Amino acid sequence: MTSVATGTLVEKSRINSIDLMRGIVMVIMALDHTRDFFHINANVFDPTDLTRTSPILFFTRWITHYCAPTFVFLSGVSIAISLERKTRKDLSFFLLTRGLWLVLLEVTFIRFSFVFNLYYDFNVFQVIWAIGMSMILLSALIFIPQRWLLIIGLVIVFGHSTFDFFRLQPEDKGYVVWTILRQAGFVPISEGHGLLALYPLIPWLGIMLTGIGLGQLYRSGFDSLKRKKLLLQLGAAAVALFIVLRLIDVYGDPQHWSVQKNWLFTLMSFLNCAKYPPSLLFTLMTLGPVLLLLSWMEGRELKILNPFLVFGRVPLFYYILHFYVIHAASLVAFMIRYDKSLSEVDFHFFHNTFGGIPFGVGYGLPWVYVAWATLIACLYPICRWYNHYKSTHRYVWLSYL
Repeated sequence: MTSVATGTLVEKSRINSIDLMRGIVMVIMALDHTRDFFHINANVFDPTDLTRTSPILFFTRWITHYCAPTFVFLSGVSIAISLERKTRKDLSFFLLTRGLWLVLLEVTFIRFSFVFNLYYDFNVFQVIWAIGMSMILLSALIFIPQRWLLIIGLVIVFGHSTFDFFRLQPEDKGYVVWTILRQAGFVPISEGHGLLALYPLIPWLGIMLTGIGLGQLYRSGFDSLKRKKLLLQLGAAAVALFIVLRLIDVYGDPQHWSVQKNWLFTLMSFLNCAKYPPSLLFTLMTLGPVLLLLSWMEGRELKILNPFLVFGRVPLFYYILHFYVIHAASLVAFMIRYDKSLSEVDFHFFHNTFGGIPFGVGYGLPWVYVAWATLIACLYPICRWYNHYKSTHRYVWLSYL
């Protein structure tokens, strides 16, 4: 921090394992978004469709499943840590204002970053919207004891899959509300206009509440060796429970697995759990290994991973910036390759283009990986500068970006 009186620099106190975990999944997240804009089949078929995908394409998509639940879970952990330096009243106000800010960002700056138009023909409620709305609700729930927040979160995580087969259609009464709260789906607004609610609120709120509950492990004075042991036990239990429930294949995910043409595709079927909304098995499959990694990273000197710390300490700044950089780079590449001027690019989503990139246009997967690595390298110095600025200044607005 920068002292106004002396001008001396005092670095903010951070828990490296949390920042490191967040940074790792955010770099992985950029791979999926790079694929969205650069891969030739990005908007042609689902990369988890076992009838059309390849193993490398499937796992390129599958590994990015870890990003959203980790991001939401660690947001809950960070909120729990904030309870040590803020009163519940102060934290409530911060959660309310930051939640409203995140929702506003989702439907303005973030929306524009992946469509590059102002028509509002198409909007998406994604992870930032889910985090923002969860924070708004938490501004009231934060007065409940943490252990009860943990219980509520676990009830949601383990119980919401009972609604897997309760699906409403667009013509049904309550479809819009149910889609936003639990179901996930497309909400037509008018001809050529619609909303894709990818991140329904209730399941993600459950994950954030669970993060707040388990955030007690990171309170000051909690023994680090005990935390490491508990994280290991909880992570192993989550992975084991995922395997058992997936083998039984009765509850926890609407997508049943089946024996495929070979062992690798059978494994892919086994791992192919529902993200929209995140099923119980999806949550166990992703957060189990994350807890194991948090345990392994606890107290270790991992200097080789320091670049991930930079990204993990400026998550919202990185999130917004990476969309603009990836989209702009893909658009420039498209215009050069097909000799198009900006005036010739169609940015209307319902004309079968994604942010100006026509469906079925793009590059093979190896070039997607090249583009991803290049873009991350370009983002690093910018995020490093902002991390230094943020950690050496006291401005209130910095806590919102």
